[in-house]
Amino acid sequence: MTESPSAPVGFIGLGNMGAPMARRLLDWSGGLVVCDVRTEATLPFTEAGASRAADPAALAARARLISVTVIDDAQVIDVVTGPAGILNTAGPGTVIAVHSTISDRTAENLAAVCADRGVEFVDAPVSGGAAAATRGGLAVMVGGSDAALELVRGPFGRFSDLIVHAGPVGAGTRMKLARNLLHFVAFTAATEAQCLAEAAGLSITDLGKVVRHSDAVTGGPGSIMLRDTTAPIPSGDFWLPILTHVRNLGEKDLSLALALGERLDLPLPLAELALTRLADGLGVGRPLLDKEPS
Repeated sequence: MTESPSAPVGFIGLGNMGAPMARRLLDWSGGLVVCDVRTEATLPFTEAGASRAADPAALAARARLISVTVIDDAQVIDVVTGPAGILNTAGPGTVIAVHSTISDRTAENLAAVCADRGVEFVDAPVSGGAAAATRGGLAVMVGGSDAALELVRGPFGRFSDLIVHAGPVGAGTRMKLARNLLHFVAFTAATEAQCLAEAAGLSITDLGKVVRHSDAVTGGPGSIMLRDTTAPIPSGDFWLPILTHVRNLGEKDLSLALALGERLDLPLPLAELALTRLADGLGVGRPLLDKEPS
């Protein structure tokens, strides 16, 4: 298959994420075919010129590049292999791109089933939320072949401004899981910070304003994710003094926060864990840096 701007694109799943992504494809020169179990979800698209398919199989009979944005593994499996699934009608060379966050094993298993039918499967989860989808600013993490990546670049470029080829099928999902691990651990840390602020008689709303303001400047946790490895940093490496400085500041501030929590009789288990793991996580653990020369 040679994908071109004249080929129709299909989009299955028009929920909170799928709808703004699909809207960015309404003016795709090859046309847009949409499908959702809720007929009312397709109406804004058909009114704007898109075509509607009754089910994934009907959509696959008309589109050769198909984006899927449904809720979970079970729905993805049904959309691809179910009684009215894509593989019932998909011709050889069809590309199925799943944007849902699913298990990497599910992605690999579906890729094998699709390959038996001459269909290319890509796991392509996204990051950035509905607001980024609306303005075309999503990040897409692609797991699939080099050839498949080139086929999806055009449509994906409508709703994203960062496309990362993570590796073979499954790698896109693994990258999304690592990204969301950071997201929700950070959310849990935010709840602990709020508890500390509240116990100290502070406004947690004002704290939130400070966090959003400073993270917009510093980049937040992503600002330290610049190295090629998590191994200990060797002497003479460019990053050694930078991340040593981060470690020193972090350990000082975590210790002060823990002391405040102790005075307020407030346990801070994540802060305690961070204090023990920060140095090694940054690659500048004290056994490496601070041992006396022999």
